[in-house]
Amino acid sequence: MGAIGIANIMVISVLERRGEIGLRRALGATRRHITVQFLSESALLAVLGGIAGLLLGALATLIYALAQGQPWVVPTYALIAAPAAGLLIGMVAGLYPASKAARLSPTEALRAT
Repeated sequence: MGAIGIANIMVISVLERRGEIGLRRALGATRRHITVQFLSESALLAVLGGIAGLLLGALATLIYALAQGQPWVVPTYALIAAPAAGLLIGMVAGLYPASKAARLSPTEALRAT
C-alpha cells in the first residue's frame, strides 16, 4: 500500500513540476540528473515513512509494556529493517515517475506550464 501511495504522489509531483523539469533540462541537466532527483525524493519520502512507522510502533509497544508491567523491548533488527524497507519500497515506487520525468523534452515541459 505504501508503494502505491508513494508512486501516486511522485506521479502528481512530476505532472505539477513540468516547468521545473523543463527549465532544468534546458539549462543542461541530463536525463540522469532528473531521474536521480525524483528517485531521491521518493526514497527520502519512504525512509521517513519507515522511521515514522518505527517510532509509532515503538510508542505503542512502550504504552502496552507500561500497562502490563512488562519490560519495553524493541528488536534491534527493526531499527534497521524499517528504514531499509522504506528505502527499497521508495526506490521501486519511484522508478516509473522518475523515468517519466526524465523522458520529458525541455520544450514540451516548458510549453506545458
